[in-house]
Amino acid sequence: MKKKSVINLIKYYAENNDAGFRSEAYEVARDFDKSGDYQLAEYIMALMSDANTFVPQMQENDSTLFERVESTGESLWLPEKITQDMMGIVHAVSYNAGINKFLFQGAPGTGKTEAVKQLARILNREIYMVDFAAIIDSKLGQTQKNIATLFKEINNFVHPEKVIILFDEIDAVALDRTNTNDLREMGRATSAMLKGMDYMDDRVVMVATTNLFSHFDKALVRRFDSVIDFNRYTQKDLLSIAEEFLNKFLAKFNLTNKNIRLFRKIIMLMNPIPYPGELKNIIRTAVAFSDPEDPMDYLRRLYYTVTDENAEDLKKLQEQKFTIREIEILTKIPRSTVARELKGEKNE
Repeated sequence: MKKKSVINLIKYYAENNDAGFRSEAYEVARDFDKSGDYQLAEYIMALMSDANTFVPQMQENDSTLFERVESTGESLWLPEKITQDMMGIVHAVSYNAGINKFLFQGAPGTGKTEAVKQLARILNREIYMVDFAAIIDSKLGQTQKNIATLFKEINNFVHPEKVIILFDEIDAVALDRTNTNDLREMGRATSAMLKGMDYMDDRVVMVATTNLFSHFDKALVRRFDSVIDFNRYTQKDLLSIAEEFLNKFLAKFNLTNKNIRLFRKIIMLMNPIPYPGELKNIIRTAVAFSDPEDPMDYLRRLYYTVTDENAEDLKKLQEQKFTIREIEILTKIPRSTVARELKGEKNE
């Protein structure tokens, strides 16, 4: 733990700067996670998550336009550039700079929604996700009225400084109004969004996510204080995240045998390497379904998932740059036999 972190924690505590304290605590957890002390990192995350017990109440009865979203204590690995943008949001909100509306754009599986949960934990806020099924209505003009009601309820939170409003996949009401394929009704809905955002209480933090940023209404984009691009993953980032997932799931299922070199080779067979959401599912399934009596079975299952075929073709495995030892692991064929068969093919 760095001296600077200790000083900052004491400073934020003395200043009653809760958001700053939580932000620094998460940085400490992140440092422990990077150094391999996963248990301590998760313990700190759990402590901070458990401390977030405040439940804001609206002046009116429970709304049918929102769904309360619970934050989880799971780690989220993001590229450094996106992490810095997230910390920028934390700092801006902490200092009440009037910056409170953010758009997270990127492909599915890039971590947009999970990042909102992390943001809520750091800022000690509760997440209320907009229920678009309750907003969108087939009756002429009703969607527009529902959006007006939605923003009225947002502005009626008793403790707006404790709230994050999440518009997850806001594309339903954010299409370009000049698009001739767009329904006129949805154009009115977008106009209602513009008006609502203009008069929204700036103590409320609003985060919207979208997979279709190129089709986003430009006037609506301008209403956001910042647009965060979640597509900024390099191959190196994704390989590192894949390893983090592997470590996590091997520990969860009490598997101790780890062959990172072979694991990385299998992951790199995917071109391109998928974003974290898909990576997580692929690795979790391979580990969960593996034979607990066979410590390397998860690698064979991973290879099958990635290539959609069993590891049986020795020549192909060699062409994929696997060593004889790695081929032995993937095929369960003794090394001597693998070497003899591959040598025989070369002599033919």
